[in-house]
Amino acid sequence: MKFLGNVLATIVGLFIFIMLLFFGLMIVGVIFGGDSELKEVETNSVIVLDMKNVDLDYAGKFKDPWVTLLAEESSVGLIDVLNAIDNAKTDDKIKGISILNSSSSLGLAQSKALRDKLLDFQKSGKFIVSYADYFTQKEYYINSVADTIYLNPVGEMDFKGLSSEIMFFKDIQEKTGVKMEVIRHGKYKSAVEPYLENEMSEANREQITALLNSAWSSIVTDISKSRNITVETLNGIANDLAARTPEMAKNTKLVDKIGYEDQYHDGIKKALKVKKDEDYNSISIRDYAKNVSKTPQKVDSKDKIAIIYAQGEIMGGEGDVNIIGEGAMRTSLKEAREDDKIKAIVLRVDSPGGSALTSELIWREIELTKKVKPVVVSMGNLAASGGYYISCNADKIIAEPSTITGSIGVYGVLPNMTELSKKIGINTSQVKSHNHAAGYSPFKPIDEKFKEVTTESVENIYTVFVNRVATGRKMTFEQVDAIAQGRVWTGTEALQNGLVDQLGGLDVALKEAAKLAKIKKYKTVNYPEFEKTFMEFLNDQNGIPFAKNKEKLIKEEIGEEAYQTLQILKRVTAKKGIQASLPYEIKIQ
Repeated sequence: MKFLGNVLATIVGLFIFIMLLFFGLMIVGVIFGGDSELKEVETNSVIVLDMKNVDLDYAGKFKDPWVTLLAEESSVGLIDVLNAIDNAKTDDKIKGISILNSSSSLGLAQSKALRDKLLDFQKSGKFIVSYADYFTQKEYYINSVADTIYLNPVGEMDFKGLSSEIMFFKDIQEKTGVKMEVIRHGKYKSAVEPYLENEMSEANREQITALLNSAWSSIVTDISKSRNITVETLNGIANDLAARTPEMAKNTKLVDKIGYEDQYHDGIKKALKVKKDEDYNSISIRDYAKNVSKTPQKVDSKDKIAIIYAQGEIMGGEGDVNIIGEGAMRTSLKEAREDDKIKAIVLRVDSPGGSALTSELIWREIELTKKVKPVVVSMGNLAASGGYYISCNADKIIAEPSTITGSIGVYGVLPNMTELSKKIGINTSQVKSHNHAAGYSPFKPIDEKFKEVTTESVENIYTVFVNRVATGRKMTFEQVDAIAQGRVWTGTEALQNGLVDQLGGLDVALKEAAKLAKIKKYKTVNYPEFEKTFMEFLNDQNGIPFAKNKEKLIKEEIGEEAYQTLQILKRVTAKKGIQASLPYEIKIQ
């Protein structure tokens, strides 16, 4: 037995040694080979704009240098892409941009930010060309800026307007015996409507219709300018599906040429004066963005503006690139306000909301910060409910026309399995020292006193929320309450209602922050810097730092749509406490 034990110990020791050696060599390779991964930009080059792996504004950075080194796969965010395109305007080696069968997970406001940056790039006189086998509406919206748009001869175009579909669960609750106990404030707070009804309420239908029409108006207005087609004509094309085939798309002037990819590349070669039998130089937007991000900012000033990214659902804890936690946010705000070189702060918000308590904690930190230096909010795709809560006390709020914002309302949802337990023969008994010591049990009918106390808490938080908005926006409680009630608005509508100050992107917010800080030249510095340890990072990657992480593996296995549904279910089950959260998602395909 002792012999076998020694053999086993030796095998285990060898295994651990090999694993440590493997990871050690890989880490050394990253450290000493990192710079060699940067791709050199050759003369007469074209940037290939593929946004497939770019979905967040901010890719994040970490205090642990090992994690920073190993997080190379997800090291490019939309902000890096925008900076890269801006740099390419004056880069003599870059002659144009090719958008070739691009697909992305960008939201509408992000798509507009990218589109606006491409329009700015065109002013340099350099070309933008586009090719697709199939255009989704969102991808066409971005691609419509191109000087020449190609569509595959057997390709398709999706141009039909926007829609939203919501699932209702009232009947399935009765059939299964699992009931969702709902406590809410706000007649438009439709996050809980699927548990109470079998069809959409008129209030919810009203706000979704207004939201879709406002978003679509923003889309077709931009396309109209780029393609020189009237908005009325574009609406007619959408109504009649009059661009569904390549020939129809060309006849309606949504595309310029019908051709194959090799013909598209021949067109680029001609523009670059490259022979047909030779390859032209190209570089991916990710590689070019990495080059630009490692180049020091060419600004002759010590002054800085901090950009703090608040992206994802609002939850308790430290937070991450996909989660807004009070830990990282409060640390970032404190560091920025105590840094004398930082003269102003831009809070970039892209969030559907979440925990009301965490929203309040972040709101308080912003309140402390703006007493020291200006705070400007830049809203991305979403700044709704809790996302608006953390924005409302800023000195200025800038939103994109298509930003989804508002949703000023709160709710609580409690699963109750009393009927299910009866059906399957389970009964529970309680022993308690005081009348309300047991609190809420999912296996007992909801106690009226508990419901009363919880309703009181929801009402109190709603009152606090509305007061926060009223103070921040210099409005009365009644004025805010009239446009609150959980109602969702686009950025354009929010401007009309006084919830935001101006329409525009991050660049507009930075200019406003500089103006408030009374500075003309400045550098930018990104926050948060997350407190993720090396071992936590390994765990996120399923223990294999250089392989695809588990989220990417799942997404590839079950597909994008099923993965998004899974993420929604995960977020629902993770909710704790009273929520200030957006009721639904609108996706543009």
